[in-house]
Amino acid sequence: MFDEKVLPLDIWITAFVDWLVNNYRDIFQMIKWPVEQILTGFDIGLNTVPPIIIIAVLAFCAWRFSGWGLAVFSILSMVFIGLIGFWTETMTTLAMVLASVLFSTIVGVPVGIAAGRSNRVETIVRPFLDAMQTTPSFVYLVPIVMLFSVGNVAGVFATIIFAMPPIIRLTSLGIRGVHPELIEAATAFGATRSQVLFKVQIPLAMPTILAGLNQTIMMALAMVVIAALIGAGGLGSPVIQGLNTLDIGLAVMAGLSIVLVAVVLDRITQSMAGKN
Repeated sequence: MFDEKVLPLDIWITAFVDWLVNNYRDIFQMIKWPVEQILTGFDIGLNTVPPIIIIAVLAFCAWRFSGWGLAVFSILSMVFIGLIGFWTETMTTLAMVLASVLFSTIVGVPVGIAAGRSNRVETIVRPFLDAMQTTPSFVYLVPIVMLFSVGNVAGVFATIIFAMPPIIRLTSLGIRGVHPELIEAATAFGATRSQVLFKVQIPLAMPTILAGLNQTIMMALAMVVIAALIGAGGLGSPVIQGLNTLDIGLAVMAGLSIVLVAVVLDRITQSMAGKN
């Protein structure tokens, strides 16, 4: 019955993407511009600032939110990354993660708040989040390259698609988790909807929102290697190079650097969520 293809969906999708590229390229270049500027600023800044300052700032954040143990681990991890020769790649990866998380937060938190306050918005948003989380990342690399070319910026867009769902879901969950009696009490004392949101719901939902931020950061780091397939730099490049040349040492060292950065950022953001 299904021996032959009857529905040429692949042809329709290809035609649709070609139509977007041919007719709306200028719009996509406008969308690309702010991401490119932010990413370039982060990349230049992190690679220009002396490593000792970055290590000190990271260690201070680790100490401030988690304690001396994580601060020492952060220092040792970053020094180790520098000693094995992956400092520049690590800073580029960190710039990509920061840019991706920034835009994921700017878009994701308001969408999550809207979904948390409206069942209709939640119903509309949920299928898109399911698609973003379940579609294999290799599938949307091709249209991203066609729309935004190759390089770090295309990698950031791919990372945003991959990493945004957790912060939307957990923001919505946090807003919905605020006890209705607290909202009723605030309303009874004359608080407006915006006052209820900013003075009651968001503060009480902040631990859950920060947990979403933590997951977004982790998923952004997980996307680094895949983004290297479309020309993104950073630690993904030596991993792909090691795979192509069967250089296990190169791949393991780059992978270990990703793991160390992920552990440090994970512990810091988890501690931030725990303190709220």
